[in-house]
Amino acid sequence: MLVTPHKPPLRFDPAEEKPEAGEDKINQEFIDTFRDIQETVLKDSGHAERAVHAKAWGLFEGELTVFDDLLPDYAQGIFAVPGAIHPVIMRLSSIPGDILDDEITVPHGLAVKVLNVEGERLPGSEGHATQDFVLVNGPAFNTPNAKMFLANLKMLAATTDKAEGLKKGASVVNRGLEALIEAFGGESRTLKSLGGAPMTNPLGDVFYSQTPFRYGDFVAKISVAPVSANLVALADKPEDVKGKPDGFRDIVVDEIARNGGEWHVRVQLRTDKTMSIEDSSKPWSQDDSPYLPVASIKVAPQAAYSEAHAEADDGLSFSIWHGVTAHQPLGSVNRCRKDTYKAAAEFRGRANGCPMHEPREALKRG
Repeated sequence: MLVTPHKPPLRFDPAEEKPEAGEDKINQEFIDTFRDIQETVLKDSGHAERAVHAKAWGLFEGELTVFDDLLPDYAQGIFAVPGAIHPVIMRLSSIPGDILDDEITVPHGLAVKVLNVEGERLPGSEGHATQDFVLVNGPAFNTPNAKMFLANLKMLAATTDKAEGLKKGASVVNRGLEALIEAFGGESRTLKSLGGAPMTNPLGDVFYSQTPFRYGDFVAKISVAPVSANLVALADKPEDVKGKPDGFRDIVVDEIARNGGEWHVRVQLRTDKTMSIEDSSKPWSQDDSPYLPVASIKVAPQAAYSEAHAEADDGLSFSIWHGVTAHQPLGSVNRCRKDTYKAAAEFRGRANGCPMHEPREALKRG
């Protein structure tokens, strides 16, 4: 049986969202910056990519099963029906908007698309039956709000299309600086985003929403953590991908083909007003409210990437605004992602002649 947080969760109150002044202008600048990244990549490669999370290391399918003994506070939204089973599509990725050599180490991403969900839909996703979670391998966002997120994005956008040799060199330097900072008990999220992330196996990572979401009657952050022995053994495991442009993809494909894997979907309920909704850079205390499992995701051994996967990936988009109102994204950073992700997906669909679609069944991969 689930243990409860030290405090009861706070109920969802829409009045706690506090939009920033000039947010519409910030949102338009996001759309413009994402488009600039995509146009640069399209000009260079002839193929439009995602403005972020462009390079896929794996695209695989499995089943999400809701645990049947959840306490009422955790049996919310798409996790409300005990024992419910949903097909899922999982996409492991590199964060930048261009297709980089894996020797350039950056934070890792995981997107999960849950199929056949019911419930009132978020604006813009009417008529669909999916719920997306977009996650990164760190518990907090690298900026507190949309305005500072935009400043960081513009800095990253300026590195798009730069000589890959320079990026490799910067990655080595930044990894060294990051290791030095961490040795003194610190962390630089900016350095990690600029190639200073550890060169470790992405299948061993714990992934986090970083930003808050409505969780039915309450508010929560979401996490997906590996639990099968083969994946747990890969936590923080160094991988030498030097001279291997697709080294991480090769590692992911090999492991999923041999063993598949299992993850838990975990929820951290908001139990105190100090757990900020608008400032995504501050982790919520796990002493006050731990991440607790609400469902499992099991992936059977399968091919995790091929040309057919790449073709299927072109027609997929993942957005935190694909979903039900019971899991409405909250806060400054999440609000700015709504129109931005939609515009980026539409650009990609037009440029590649492959309109985005929300799947209702397993991927068609030939």
